[in-house]
Amino acid sequence: MVKLKTLGANPLSIKANLPVHGLPRNHYNCSPNLPSAYPSLSLTNSQQSQHPIFLYPPVNQSVAAIVFGDGSESRLYPLTKRRSEAAIPIAANYRLIDAVVSNCINSNINKIYALTQVNSTSLNSHLSRAYSGARLGQEGFVEVIAAYQSPEHQSWFQGTADAIRRCLWLLEEYPVNEFLVLPGQHLYKMDYQKLIEAHRNSKSDITIVALSSMRDHDPGFGLLKVNSEYQVMEFSMKSDRESIQLKEVQNSRRSIDNSYSTHPSMGIYLINRDTMEKLLNEVYPKANDFGSEVIQGAVSTGMKVQAKLFDGYWEDFRNIEAFYQANMECIEKSHMGYNFYDRDSPVYCMPRRLPPTLISGAVVTDSVIGDGCILNSCKIKGSVVGMRTRIGDGAIVEDSVIMGYDIYKEEDIRGVEEKGGIPLGIGENAQIRKAIIDKNARIGRNVMIINRDNVQEGDREAEGYIISGGIVVVLRSAEIPHGSIL
Repeated sequence: MVKLKTLGANPLSIKANLPVHGLPRNHYNCSPNLPSAYPSLSLTNSQQSQHPIFLYPPVNQSVAAIVFGDGSESRLYPLTKRRSEAAIPIAANYRLIDAVVSNCINSNINKIYALTQVNSTSLNSHLSRAYSGARLGQEGFVEVIAAYQSPEHQSWFQGTADAIRRCLWLLEEYPVNEFLVLPGQHLYKMDYQKLIEAHRNSKSDITIVALSSMRDHDPGFGLLKVNSEYQVMEFSMKSDRESIQLKEVQNSRRSIDNSYSTHPSMGIYLINRDTMEKLLNEVYPKANDFGSEVIQGAVSTGMKVQAKLFDGYWEDFRNIEAFYQANMECIEKSHMGYNFYDRDSPVYCMPRRLPPTLISGAVVTDSVIGDGCILNSCKIKGSVVGMRTRIGDGAIVEDSVIMGYDIYKEEDIRGVEEKGGIPLGIGENAQIRKAIIDKNARIGRNVMIINRDNVQEGDREAEGYIISGGIVVVLRSAEIPHGSIL
């Protein structure tokens, strides 16, 4: 991956084969190598203290992560037309789920289950290929559990709670003390060891991670009303479909503390193993959604539920504009957004062993370029260009996200055009401004993707694109004919 005109460390990727001796820990293709036990856990990522925290038992033996690859309802269509949200490419070389899996690895959590269902082919393939051979220490793994049917359950997963309940037989294979439930499609950096420490110190049944201040957030995760000791007293669900009407769940316990604050939930839950089993199998055996039914119910039945506040960068991709902005922020030198270049808290991804990007007369400024691209005499400014992208002579790409290509197509470009076809990549003299080009798109010669009429919302899916928030989104594998103006 090439980052131009931006300082920072090279990103890392997990190496799925045997280790290469002699490479430093922060080598580009290094794999995390976690020992089987830690007498102490030293917090070293960018948002961590440099002081060791002693936890017993060790986190890598006592906590398992459950990562969901599907949002309750995607708001990033058409990027999710053929993939789940967690599988969406970001920052040229990564998928969204890589950030969450990397958080786990950097927090010494090496037992990771990924539960997938909707449009899961791309996500399952990525996780299997990226992490199946990763050296995650003794008994460490990233295991994909796809939705399944059985003689006892003739239907697919009915929701997050149903998915966990039906997979408990597998999740309980290791004697862990807590389960960490995570959405797989959010972008943030967090040291989960601090969450685990706070959870154990408070002797809570459940700890919910919440934002320290009110801001735009996923309405499906709810609002927490907490007292001065960060105990959750009420859990309110907020739905766009119900005119933002709040449904309050009262805690059966009364508190003498009258000072309360409200915080948006991030949908991250640390829950004791026995509490999980009791809630899913005994108290709410028919519940489908983990947050709105199980967690709300735990508060209402009087279980000890604590809140852990988070004040760092967090993006839940509430719309296309948010996804576009997150990509643009990875170019900026200020690192106000998510930092993909943090050596102390690296983001791991799949090692693809692509050749270096070939630049032949191109002028590239303030951009991120993925591996294996072929850039001819073009101009690229303020853009993210994904892997294997070919950009023709005279093309101009500005303030755009090119997601890249899955294959190198061995084809004669001129021959394809003579047959009436459009080759993979960005054609000669094309102009692309403030756009998202999904994977494997074929952009013809002299195409102008500039939203000339400043349209804010438009559905042209039959023609291979839509407009959302003024951003033109070209669909995956779409063909934009020569000379088209979008």
